[in-house]
Amino acid sequence: MKFLLVTPPLTQLNTPYPATAVLKGYLQSQGYEAVQADLGIELVNRMFTADWLRGAARGRHRDYMLSAAAVVEPVMRFLRGEDATVAWRIANGSLLPEGPRFERVEDLEWAFGAAGVADRARYLATLFVEDVADSIREEVDEHFGLVNYAEHLATYAPEFDELEAALRREPNAVDVLMLDLLKGYMEREQPDVVCFSVPFPGCLYGALRCGQWLRSEWPAVKVCVGGGFVNTEWRQLRDERVFDYCDFITLDDGELPLQRIAEWLQGNCTGQDLVRTLWRRDDGTIVWQLLNEEAVVENGEPDFDGLPLGLYLSTADMTNAMHRMWSDGRWNKMMMAHGCYWHRCAFCDTTLDYIGRFAPPKAEKVVDTMERVMAQTGVSGFHFVDEALPPKLLKEVCEEILKRGLVVSFWGNIRFEKAYTAEMCEPLSEAGCVAVSGGLEVASDRLLKLMDKGVTIDQTVQACRHFRDAGIMVHTYLMYGFPTETLQETLDALETVRHMFDEGIVQSAFWHRYAMTCHSPSGQHPERYGARRCDAKPNPFCNNEVDWMPLNGGEQFDYDIEEVGRGLRVATYNYMNGLGLDQPVKSWFPGIKFKKPKKT
Repeated sequence: MKFLLVTPPLTQLNTPYPATAVLKGYLQSQGYEAVQADLGIELVNRMFTADWLRGAARGRHRDYMLSAAAVVEPVMRFLRGEDATVAWRIANGSLLPEGPRFERVEDLEWAFGAAGVADRARYLATLFVEDVADSIREEVDEHFGLVNYAEHLATYAPEFDELEAALRREPNAVDVLMLDLLKGYMEREQPDVVCFSVPFPGCLYGALRCGQWLRSEWPAVKVCVGGGFVNTEWRQLRDERVFDYCDFITLDDGELPLQRIAEWLQGNCTGQDLVRTLWRRDDGTIVWQLLNEEAVVENGEPDFDGLPLGLYLSTADMTNAMHRMWSDGRWNKMMMAHGCYWHRCAFCDTTLDYIGRFAPPKAEKVVDTMERVMAQTGVSGFHFVDEALPPKLLKEVCEEILKRGLVVSFWGNIRFEKAYTAEMCEPLSEAGCVAVSGGLEVASDRLLKLMDKGVTIDQTVQACRHFRDAGIMVHTYLMYGFPTETLQETLDALETVRHMFDEGIVQSAFWHRYAMTCHSPSGQHPERYGARRCDAKPNPFCNNEVDWMPLNGGEQFDYDIEEVGRGLRVATYNYMNGLGLDQPVKSWFPGIKFKKPKKT
């Protein structure tokens, strides 16, 4: 039994998404053959070539695409790290045709200085490939984007109709190229089962388009779909048409479900033995085989063999150093511990296995894996993904790294715990921790307590100071629009963020609007947070975010929430660039009418 494990277009361009590597390691440990493919990075490298762009040049973007075709290959070599000398041509402005995104480029001297040629070039090259991607979307494929593919068709999609309509259209030039890449893998590897990991909505169209092609051209091959998007959106799936594009849907960790599917196909067990798996009977009914008593299995050891590591691109869509870490550099993505050790936050999907089941390994095993992955990839940088790093385990991992004398760099998600004292942060830095990201969320002690975040503003500020003093950069996630949040509380939150940037204890931040999800405490018990759900029954296709209203009636907010979101993002973008720190926070909201304070 042979598996082909596929990451469909598109995820990050700078590094492999880790799901297929983990599944490959586990399946091989159970005696199965497994190969893996990242169709997204291969697709981008095939599209961004002179021949493909010339063939795609048409419409009002024709001249720009032809100009881009003349220089795209040296730019791609530069972004892949193959030719550093191109940086000088890019940085001095003599090479790239400048599209609309260059209109926002002014004097970059303040960001990169006289010596920052490579960084400046990477930033400009990123703008260039984004402009080319915009042209492709306009003229070739309305769904194309550099880090997603038809994302809007799967985001907040209660019905399958719109996505299916797109899948029933004739494949466009981008689809054809993607399917040609898949065809090459099928002919070379001859797999029995093809598995698509769908971590984000921007990967679903690609997975189903590939599944559609496999059903037509390779009908004997079984098709599986799983991953983060599936785990959150399809737990109440009722539309059986999805199974026109796949045979099995797996939930939560995929190791054991795929093993059981293989055993069933080999005749070694029955369909009743499948674990966390959905499939369709001949009469069209969906079978939910959700046996879960064996949910806790040893996670697979990641195996990156077979991925085209030389094709990944180091891009930089912002000048902010901390923000760039998500897209710049080929980090080894790896999970330190399964689940979250806190798993109480009201906004978080704590009822789902990947968050609610906390299963930390031994520190020695974590570092053993790091050493093995370094030897395999040639990269010593690690991004610990998913949930918050447990302070106790993190401390032990750092002690083990120092004991072994390893030279590594790493970063990951944390909670702003009181455990992050100066005494703890110094050895973290010595062991290789270069950055952390954590949620300050609403930056209001009242709301932090309401949502059971387990931290306070003062505690967060202290932890950030200790990280800064140890030379560790900090990114913080923030939200607005939580039930009962007032406009003044939002302004106070921005003021807290302004102070933190001004003090230099955070380097980047990102605001998102609160979304009530059906898997979170706030979605399951909204009345505890001053809200009520408005949905009458589950959707037939995707179910995650739900509508809500205040518990006492009326509109969600007595102010323009969209205008507030815009102001928060603009202010924080400026703060990240060291601008506007002396402006009053109200100045970022010109479209908001503020109430005059009552006289006392």
